[in-house]
Amino acid sequence: MSDALERDLTASGVRLRLAELGSGPPMVFLHGPFVDHTCWDGLFGEFAQDHRVIAPDLPGFGSSEKPPASRFPYGVSAFAEAVTDLYAGLSLGPAVLVGHSLGGAVALTVAARHPELVSRLVLIDALCYGSSASAYGRLAMLPVLGGLALKQLWGPRRFRAHFEQSLFGPGARVDTARLEHYYSAFNEPAARASALATLRATIDTRDVAAQTPRIQTPTLVLWGRQDRVWPVSFGQRLSREILGARFELLEAGHSPHEEVAGDVLRLIKRFVDEKPRSRR
Repeated sequence: MSDALERDLTASGVRLRLAELGSGPPMVFLHGPFVDHTCWDGLFGEFAQDHRVIAPDLPGFGSSEKPPASRFPYGVSAFAEAVTDLYAGLSLGPAVLVGHSLGGAVALTVAARHPELVSRLVLIDALCYGSSASAYGRLAMLPVLGGLALKQLWGPRRFRAHFEQSLFGPGARVDTARLEHYYSAFNEPAARASALATLRATIDTRDVAAQTPRIQTPTLVLWGRQDRVWPVSFGQRLSREILGARFELLEAGHSPHEEVAGDVLRLIKRFVDEKPRSRR
């Protein structure tokens, strides 16, 4: 995103860093845990040829402010309200909203609560069912060890192993420079505390799942066949529970937009550019 404009904007009382590029119909990209807006590098420039593309660092992540949990609750609802405020601050009309993992749960919530803000919805390996089944979900539930591990014991080697063993598929190429960038943002006390608060606040996903029948926005669900965080059955279930949603399976792990960016780009472009279909 070397050509993108980076600036700060306040949403829900929290200073957010965002990257913005291009002009035209807006697209908003929401990242998952342990990363920031740069995870969308493989898509940003291509979509900016025809769209105004915007990617914020969610509260507590990347270069955004990392307030204590006493000031920002770090649940999906709180993130969704921050994104809604971001829309207002940028004077956005309806936008294509793309979310991965935690960002997918946030995007889903925004679409369910504020359908006027979302022209099309893209959910990539989205948090929706059974967060506690993931390795980092179980870790966060441990009252003492969870905090100790994330706040003190997660050095660069363990951080990299988490990506290699959970967030990427078997055999996926892991960009060392990118992981060093992610770790640099994570490796400060406030960032580690925000990550732990987020994991603990998103263990219970029932509120997210309950909103799926409310979504009327045209929706594309993308899922990695080798996702080691949440199985393909979660993506299939999500696509069934959202009226008229389309489901596409990718040869990737939990982070298809970083592992097979070209395939993700092609599928989203086709979905965004096609004429609206009649709902089933």
